[in-house]
Amino acid sequence: MRKIPVRNSLLVLLLLLSLPFTGCRSPFVAVTITNQSDGPISLIEVDYPSASFGVGSLALGNEFHYRFKIQGSGPVKIQFTDAAGKAHSATGPELKEKQEGSMTITIGSNAQILWDLHLSGTK
Repeated sequence: MRKIPVRNSLLVLLLLLSLPFTGCRSPFVAVTITNQSDGPISLIEVDYPSASFGVGSLALGNEFHYRFKIQGSGPVKIQFTDAAGKAHSATGPELKEKQEGSMTITIGSNAQILWDLHLSGTK
């Protein structure tokens, strides 16, 4: 029987141990909500296909960061209450499963919503 050199055995072992680290990773979208409105906003909720997230309040000039995985497809929506207590909502772009990248939702003056997407994957 032929002996395998120790060096080759160590190389094979190292390759086998590194496989879990080179495998799949789940695609996600990194979201930033930016408040550039006329004052603080509150009761912020973002709905996306099959789930939602929110934050209680966001001071003027501040940002909130969140990551999520898209499961299914559909539009992204945002709801919030402005400094005067008025509720606002807006529907944004369509998202599709397996897309990944970044999205910025900017809340501007007069509750104007700007959507900035940088997504790749299924279109």
